[in-house]
Amino acid sequence: MVSNFSLKNKKILVTGGAGFIGSNMVRRLLLDNEVTVLDNLSGVDRRYIEEFEGNRNFKFIKGDINSIFDIQDAVNFDLIIHLAANSDVRNGSIDPSIDFKSNTQGTFNVLEFMRRKEIPEIMFSSSSTVYGETDVLPTPEDYGPYMPISSYGASKMSGEGFIFAYSHYYGIRGSIFRFANIVGRNSTHGVIHDFINKLMANKKELEILGDGTQRKSYMHVDDCVGSMIYVHSKIKKTDVVNLGNSAVTSVKTIADTVTSQMGLHNVKYVFTGGLDGRGWKGDVKVAQLDIKKLEGMGWKNKFTSDEAVTKATAEILEQRGISKKS
Repeated sequence: MVSNFSLKNKKILVTGGAGFIGSNMVRRLLLDNEVTVLDNLSGVDRRYIEEFEGNRNFKFIKGDINSIFDIQDAVNFDLIIHLAANSDVRNGSIDPSIDFKSNTQGTFNVLEFMRRKEIPEIMFSSSSTVYGETDVLPTPEDYGPYMPISSYGASKMSGEGFIFAYSHYYGIRGSIFRFANIVGRNSTHGVIHDFINKLMANKKELEILGDGTQRKSYMHVDDCVGSMIYVHSKIKKTDVVNLGNSAVTSVKTIADTVTSQMGLHNVKYVFTGGLDGRGWKGDVKVAQLDIKKLEGMGWKNKFTSDEAVTKATAEILEQRGISKKS
């Protein structure tokens, strides 16, 4: 991993900073910066940021990005790292308005806040779901037209568009990161958690949504956070960068990893089939990002896609207090 990168001596606001990626980002940033976390705690409590309480460079504000103008002391922020969002892609098929309110409207409010407070820089967590189902794999940043098949992907695409517009209007510099599937400590949901939950209830059988051949790029949260900081320190103008791994990992491989690390044997896999083998409506069956742009900047991930899943599974099991059974 590249080591000569950092953000130093900045006053940084992290939206969604109590959550999965946010809490890992805060841990890294607090080494050299003053960090304020804004989080409404709708998806997680304060457990992942408790360790920062008492640090003179850390401040927590319970609040919502749709009420961000209630923050009174934000005029001196140098940078906003905008991670707050509805992150459960599957729920969008039940109520798409959640993605619109949390992701599209929320991002617009953050940008308006930046404009009024003259905050010059933003790092934005977008997603590979903006591409939809592509006929080019691995998918590069300049692929188009974007045709997202989920309201989550549509909301992230909209957020990107507003950032480019505000960059043109007001000179805001934005680093837009299209995430692969990010996994690791402090995560709260996703396929690894889903499998663990099901196996805790029934150690003999595991239901797998879809046909198990779904393949996606997985990236460990340490690589995600590190590459975000690294890229933002490199770019000079608003730009988009894919974050992920060059290889992919299948859902069945993840099932094998989870059952193995839980020490379970002869587990029967039951595949639901789904629409064309997908896990749910809006699920992109194969997602593989082209990361040549990221690597061309000098960044190299520490963990491959399979290694990220293996490490994340161990971290999640440890955090949940689940020991391996023999």
